[in-house]
Amino acid sequence: MFTKNFYIQIRENQIDIRNVKTAESFQEQSEFSHPRMLIGNFTNADASFKSLLKNARGSGLTLFTKVVVHPLDKVEGGLSQIEERVLRELAIGSGGASKVVVWTGVKLSDSEVIAKLEAK
Repeated sequence: MFTKNFYIQIRENQIDIRNVKTAESFQEQSEFSHPRMLIGNFTNADASFKSLLKNARGSGLTLFTKVVVHPLDKVEGGLSQIEERVLRELAIGSGGASKVVVWTGVKLSDSEVIAKLEAK
């Protein structure tokens, strides 16, 4: 009831966020990528995350925010520890996500996102 679950997909200089319960989607483009890294400018990426999560949350009371962060570009060979931490920090710092799952792989359905967020 007071928990909102979001699926965040990140492409080069673009972030998409979807509320998996309401199917509302928001998108923002910003200059945050680098030729070698998906997140090359943390400040710009952080501003985009904050803006998108604020819009996606809406005006109702939210006690818990859970997110699956899914990088779609520049993931060849898997994510380094630093890349994974950057994605976690963006989700936590941009709106106090209580749970963050970083996912690499195929795109997820809403029910798959919820299952990943409910897993321990």
